[in-house]
Amino acid sequence: QVQLVESGGGLVQAGGSLRLSCAASGRTFGSYTMGWFRQVPGKDREFVAAVSQSGGRTDYADSVKGRFTISRDNAKNMVYLQMNSLKSEDTAVYYCAGRRMGWSTGSADYAYWGQGTQVTVSS
Repeated sequence: QVQLVESGGGLVQAGGSLRLSCAASGRTFGSYTMGWFRQVPGKDREFVAAVSQSGGRTDYADSVKGRFTISRDNAKNMVYLQMNSLKSEDTAVYYCAGRRMGWSTGSADYAYWGQGTQVTVSS
């Protein structure tokens, strides 16, 4: 089991950057596929990015490709989401999630979730 805590959210102007961090507990962090998802009120939670256990495979939603970068540091039990060229439509609560073994970009396949961090992009 892994516990996840996000940080790094905040208010930023359009075109700016933010770096989200997710700290994970537990000694088996390296066996988890990790993902970032986001949600706005009244809408379903949507996939943003995912990274494989080793960090060798990543995937992104089309809406963030070329602007966001997901990475992980297994030695530190950390996952990051670097967000550049932010747009007002990126405003959402961002969640870090973990899936024990196996690759997926579907939120229903992730069993472990953080509490979320708010990202607000002003235009």
